[in-house]
Amino acid sequence: MRRKSYVKGSVLNISYIRNFSIIAHIDHGKSTLADRFIELTGAVEKREMKEQILDSMELERERGITIKSQTVLMSYRHKNKTYYLNMIDTPGHVDFSYEVSRAMRASEGVLLLVDATQGVQAQTIANAYMAIEAGCKIIPVINKIDLKSADVTKCKNQITSMIGIDASSAVEISAKTGEGVVELLERVVELVPAPTGNKQAPLRALVVDSWYDNYKGVVILVRVMDGSIKSEDKLFLMGTMTELTATEIGVFRPKPSPVYELSAGMVGYVASGIKDISRARVGDTLTELNRKAEKITGYQQAKQIVFAGIYPENPENYDKLKEAIEKLKLNDASISYEPETSGSLGFGFRCGFLGMLHLDIFRERIEREYNLPIVVTSPTVAYHIYYTDGSQRYAINPNDFDNKSRISCIKEPIVKVSILVPSAFIGNIMKLLEERRGVQKQIEYITEKQTKLVYLVPLSEIITDFYDKLKSASKGMASFDYEEYEEKQSDLVKVDLLVNGRKTDSLSFVSVRSKAYRRAREMLIKLRELIPRQLFEVSLQAAIGGKIIAKERIAPLRKNVTSKCYGGDITRKRKLLEKQKEGKKRMKKLGKVLIPTEAFVTLLRR
Repeated sequence: MRRKSYVKGSVLNISYIRNFSIIAHIDHGKSTLADRFIELTGAVEKREMKEQILDSMELERERGITIKSQTVLMSYRHKNKTYYLNMIDTPGHVDFSYEVSRAMRASEGVLLLVDATQGVQAQTIANAYMAIEAGCKIIPVINKIDLKSADVTKCKNQITSMIGIDASSAVEISAKTGEGVVELLERVVELVPAPTGNKQAPLRALVVDSWYDNYKGVVILVRVMDGSIKSEDKLFLMGTMTELTATEIGVFRPKPSPVYELSAGMVGYVASGIKDISRARVGDTLTELNRKAEKITGYQQAKQIVFAGIYPENPENYDKLKEAIEKLKLNDASISYEPETSGSLGFGFRCGFLGMLHLDIFRERIEREYNLPIVVTSPTVAYHIYYTDGSQRYAINPNDFDNKSRISCIKEPIVKVSILVPSAFIGNIMKLLEERRGVQKQIEYITEKQTKLVYLVPLSEIITDFYDKLKSASKGMASFDYEEYEEKQSDLVKVDLLVNGRKTDSLSFVSVRSKAYRRAREMLIKLRELIPRQLFEVSLQAAIGGKIIAKERIAPLRKNVTSKCYGGDITRKRKLLEKQKEGKKRMKKLGKVLIPTEAFVTLLRR
C-alpha cells in the first residue's frame, strides 16, 4: 500500500496560527487582495500564479465576483517567527450572506475592505455587523488608493460614523499594485488573536463549506475548535445525524495538500466518502462518533427564498435537464428541486434558490456547462397559507392558490431593506419604495451627503427588477442590503392568463390585489406582441378566479376572397365574405393557438 505524502509542519503550534476572513461589498477588491497575499507569502510559485487564483469557476472570473468561499493556508515570517495564516475569501453578495457568517465563525479576525472611490456600502455595514456579532477582531482597510478619485479621509470618516469602529489608523493599500500589503500582513499577525482550543478535548469542528468530488465523495471544509482529526477517524455530523470516515484530511495551499492531523485552531478539509452533499450542511458540527462533544450553537439550514420553474426549451431534453440539475446540486446543497408539470411547457422542475443572483448563476451554468437551453418561469417567494381546517403550508407554486374556498388567510415574507444613498436622491428612492409597498422604519442622515434608509418591504417586490430600478433612481450611487424580518397577512390573489379561453398555467402569477390589474395588463400587451397572428381572432384574458380583469385581442389575418370578382352584383361579394366569416367561426371553435417557445422565453425573462 502506497503511503501518503504529508505536508511539512502538518501539526501546527496553535499560538502561531491566525485565522481571518476578507469581507467587503461586491467589487471592492477582495479577490485581488487575496492574490497579493498569496504572492507575498510564496504560497504559489510565480509560474503558476494568475489573477483571481482562488476563483476556480469560469463564471466567477468572468463576472469578477466570488460565488463560493475559498481558503488558503500561507506561511509568513515575522520577527524571526513563522506564522500560519488561514485566509478565507468570502462572497460579497447578499444572497450568500449565510456562507459569510459561517466563515466569520471560523475566524478570529476580519479585514473590512472599503473601496476608496466608492466608500462604505450597504453590504459593507451588514458584513461588519456580522463580524461584530461573531466576536471577530476587525481591521479596517482602505483599498484602491492608487486611483485619482480615491478619497481616503472620507472613507475613514464613514467607517467611524456608520459602523462605529475607530478607522483613524486604517491600513491604506492598493491591492492591484501591492502598495501597503506588507504592512497589512504584519497587522494581521499582530492584531488578530491566536485561536483557542483544547487538542485533548473531544472533537468539535464547524462545517464552513462542502462540495462533491468524483473520487473522494463529499469533501467538508472545517474549522477545528477542539480536539483533532486524523485519517481513518470515525466521525459524526450532529445536525444531520450522519456517520462518516475521514478517508483523507488536508489543508489548501491553495491546492489540496494532505496532512497527518488537523488539530485545534486549524482550518482544513475532510474527505468523507459519503455521496449525498445534503448530509454535510454549512454550519453543522463535526465530532467523533464514539466521543461526542457539545454542538456548536447558531446552526441553521440555508433557506431558499426565491422559487422558479425550470423547463427545457425542447421537451425531449427533460432527462438531460434532470441530470444537469442533479450534478449542480452535488456542489451546491442550498439548491432544492422537485418535479412539476406544465400544460404549456411540459415536464420540468420547481427549484428553490437563495436569491436572484443565485438563480441567475444556476441558469447560466446549465446553459453554458451542459449546452442546454432552458425556460425559467417568473420567480416567486414562499407564501404561508392557512386553511379553514386549521392546517397550514408554504406555497411556492401559483397553482397552490386554486382552492380559494379552503384558504383562511395568506401571509407573505417581509424583509428589512437598508439602503445607503446620496441625500440628493432620497426623493427618488422613497418614491420607488412606496411603489413597492414599502413601510418606512428609519431614516438616518449619516453625513451631509449620505443618508441611510431602512424600510420594511414584501420580498416579492424586490426579487425581480428592484435592483435595476434602484440604480436608475440613484444614477448608480445607491447600494442595498436586506434580511428576513417577519411574515405579514396580505390580500394576495392568483392571476391566470387565458388564450382563447384556455388557461396557460406557466404564465400564472401571484400578486397583491391592488397591483393585479396593472401587472396583468402589462403581460397581456406583451403576449399580444409575441403570439403570431392567426386566421381567426385570438382572445387574451387575465382572470382572478372566474372574474375577467383585463382583455386584449389579436386581430385575424384577412385573405381577400373577393379578389377574383370582377364586377357583377354586389351580392356575389357579400356571399363570399359571409362564407369566409362562417369558416373563421368554425376554425376559432376548433383551432388551437400554438404559443411559440420564444414567446415564453421573452415573456418570462422580462
